[in-house]
Amino acid sequence: MTFATCLNCIDGRVQLPAINWITENYNVKYVDMITKAGMDGFLAAENSDIHEILKNVEVSISGHGSKNIFVVGHYDCAANPVDDLTHKNQINTAVKQIKNLFPDLNVIGLWITENFVVENISEK
Repeated sequence: MTFATCLNCIDGRVQLPAINWITENYNVKYVDMITKAGMDGFLAAENSDIHEILKNVEVSISGHGSKNIFVVGHYDCAANPVDDLTHKNQINTAVKQIKNLFPDLNVIGLWITENFVVENISEK
């Protein structure tokens, strides 16, 4: 069994597109989904306490052997109502931050468009 870890928004519209894209493109069978409203903006903010999220990531890594962490942002986010470029910048910032914390893992930034198409916008 192979797992990946996904740091995603709580928005139900973006769960399946993210899971399907990850399993189709990264040769994993399961995706551990860690959610937070406006995850990309939350991770990118300097004053966010991401301790709980990191504890969940550690469980995914140690318990399921995850080698890939995905940071997802999406169009029309109610919790993080910023323009697409700002979202993408936040995703890139979050990818760098997570990569610094987990240097041995692949960290990938995904953007989900208004048509629920997943785009790989960053990989470290």
